[in-house]
Amino acid sequence: MKTSNHIASTYEDAYVCGESEWRRIGAIEKADNVIELCRGHRIQSAVEIGAGEGSVIERLASLGFAKSFYACEISQTAVRTIRARGIDRLAECVLFDGYKVPFGDQRFDLAIMTHVIEHVEHPRALLYEAMRVARLVFVEVPLEHTVRLAHDFRFTSTGHINFYTEKTIRSLLQSSGMRIIRQKTTNSSKQTHTFQTGAAAAAKFYIKSAGLALAPSLAKALFVYNTSLLCERQSSR
Repeated sequence: MKTSNHIASTYEDAYVCGESEWRRIGAIEKADNVIELCRGHRIQSAVEIGAGEGSVIERLASLGFAKSFYACEISQTAVRTIRARGIDRLAECVLFDGYKVPFGDQRFDLAIMTHVIEHVEHPRALLYEAMRVARLVFVEVPLEHTVRLAHDFRFTSTGHINFYTEKTIRSLLQSSGMRIIRQKTTNSSKQTHTFQTGAAAAAKFYIKSAGLALAPSLAKALFVYNTSLLCERQSSR
């Protein structure tokens, strides 16, 4: 099993410009979520599966989150970008086929997949690999299965092919043999909202934040949020 050619080519083109300010901004909150959900767990080594241009592991490394980091990517341009960044404590960055993670069983304390599963054609296959190589697995996805989700699927520039609610991502992970340790749903930061669209997006940020605090069920039916989950193998205890 490997990533289909048309999807692989999409991500090959996504990193031709190297590092981006958009991904740097997004990495701040993603790294914060990793750190918060992993609090109380000893993390010496971490592998990011689907590392993009390396913004998340660079942020985690700068915060002293782990002693060593590894990265896997399907895009050769992403691999080149990550290697060129000079990320502190990055031990290795490798190209892979999208499913077979090229490391040994239980090699790492943590596998990180942040905003990856919504892009994957066979998500359980990749989740099984994450569990194979790591003791703990961190997954973050956008909650895009709202009332505003289109009736019929079409490819867009986001490259998302799977759409989740809090319940459906939990079911996916649990049916893949994972036990959920913690889950947290958040609004994207004000900086993320305003990066591209300015003041109008700032107003949306405040509306979404208020909705999540005051009427979470309604807000999550109307707006897109992010949910993060820390998991372990069900049989590990």
